[in-house]
Amino acid sequence: MFNQIALHERLLKAVAELKFVEPTPVQAAAIPPALEGRDLRVIAQTGSGKTAAFVLPILHRLLGEDRPKVRTRALILLPTRELAQQTLKQVEAFAQFTFLKGGLVTGGEDFKVQAAMMRKEPDVLIGTPGRLIEHLEAGTLHLEAVEVLVLDEADRMLDMGFAEAVQRLAELCSKRQQTLLFSATSGGAGLRAMVASVLKDPLHLQLNSVSQLNEGTRQQIITADHDWHKEQLVHWLLEHEEYNKAIIFTNTRVGADRLYGRLVAKGVKAFVLHGDKDQKDRKLAMERLKQGGNKVLVATDVAARGLDVEGLDLVINFDMPRSGDDYVHRIGRTGRAGGEGLAISLICHTDWNLMSSIERYLKQTFERRTIKEHKGTYQGPKKVKASGKAAGTKKKKLDKKGAAKAPAKRKSGPRPNADKPALVSGDGMAPLKRRKPDAE
Repeated sequence: MFNQIALHERLLKAVAELKFVEPTPVQAAAIPPALEGRDLRVIAQTGSGKTAAFVLPILHRLLGEDRPKVRTRALILLPTRELAQQTLKQVEAFAQFTFLKGGLVTGGEDFKVQAAMMRKEPDVLIGTPGRLIEHLEAGTLHLEAVEVLVLDEADRMLDMGFAEAVQRLAELCSKRQQTLLFSATSGGAGLRAMVASVLKDPLHLQLNSVSQLNEGTRQQIITADHDWHKEQLVHWLLEHEEYNKAIIFTNTRVGADRLYGRLVAKGVKAFVLHGDKDQKDRKLAMERLKQGGNKVLVATDVAARGLDVEGLDLVINFDMPRSGDDYVHRIGRTGRAGGEGLAISLICHTDWNLMSSIERYLKQTFERRTIKEHKGTYQGPKKVKASGKAAGTKKKKLDKKGAAKAPAKRKSGPRPNADKPALVSGDGMAPLKRRKPDAE
C-alpha cells in the first residue's frame, strides 16, 4: 500500500486522489531506496509505472527541506517529446497539492517562450537533450543548483545519438546529490559506460528480463510475399480484429506516409506520426488517438518510447524492427499495466532472419498465424538437407585404383546452340553476357 511508504503527506493525498492504491513492483522496489538518497540503476519494462518511481521521490525531496526557493533543483532527461509531455503531466498530477512547479523544454516549441519559462526557475525541469543543449549554448539554461538528475529511457537516448549531450548535461549538474537511471532494456557497452560515469555506488534493480516482457501480450507472425501483400494483411486485420486502438509501425517516414495514404483511401480513420511532423501535428495525432476520434496510428519508432494510450491493445509491425530492444519498446505500447494486448509482425523473406534473431534475444517463439483470405506463397525458409559436401563443389570421379580420373575431352563437332547468334556490344566487337530477366 502507498500509505505504508514514507512519502510526504501532500504526495500521499495526491496519490489517493489519483486512485493509486498499491505500488507496482518497480515502484515498491525503487521508491524506498530513492527516498534514502541512493543512486539507482533500474531496468523495468514499459508500462510498469516507472515514471512515478522517480517522480514521487523527487517531489518528496523538494518538499522536505525548509529552505527558500532556489534555482531548478531537479532535471529529468528523456528521449522524445511525447514522453517528456507525459512526464510533465505526472509531475503536475502528483504535485497538485504542493507549491512545486514543473517546466518542459523540447524541440518543436517556441524557443523564446521556453527561455522565459526557465527564467521563472521551475522546481523540476523536464526536457530532451538536444533542445536543452541549444538553451545551454544560448545562455538560458542554468543547472548549478540541480540536486537530482534522472535519465529516463537512457538506452533509447543512446540509440538516438544523445550520448555526448547527456554526458555534457550530467557534468553541468556538478552539485547533484542523486542520480536515477531507468531503462526498459539492459543496453550495451555504451549504457554500461554511462552508468559507470554518472552513477555513484548505484543500487542495481532489475525487475524483469527481456524474456519476461509483456506477459499479457500475445505475439504472432504472419508471413507475406511483399509490401503490397502486407498492405492487404494490415487492412484485413483492422477490419476483422477486435481492438480499441491500434498502432502500425514502419521503419521509415516514407513507408509510414505511404501506408497511411493506402489506409485512408480505404476509409480507415487513421493518423500518421513521424519525425517530419511538426509539433502541432504530433499533438493532434496523439489527442485524436487518446480521445478515440482515430483508432489507428501509423508511426515510426518515434512513437515507440513513452507513448501511453489507454485502450491501446493492438500493435502491428509492418516492418520488423531493427533490434530486439526496439521490438520490446514497440510491443510495450500494448499489454500495459497488466492489461492484455496483441502484437503481430508481418514477415517477408527479407525479415525472417531478423525475426529469428529477435526470438533468440527474447528467448521466445512467436505464434505462427495464417490469414486464409490472403495466404501468400512465402511460408518461411525451406529446410535444406545436408549434402555431405561443401556447396558449389563437385565430387571427383575415381578410377579403380582410387586416383582421380582426368576430365573427359570434348568431342569434336559443333557446340550446342552454335546456330544461335551471339550477343555483341554496340560496336560489334566484345561479346556481351546474356542477362536474366529482372526479378519482380
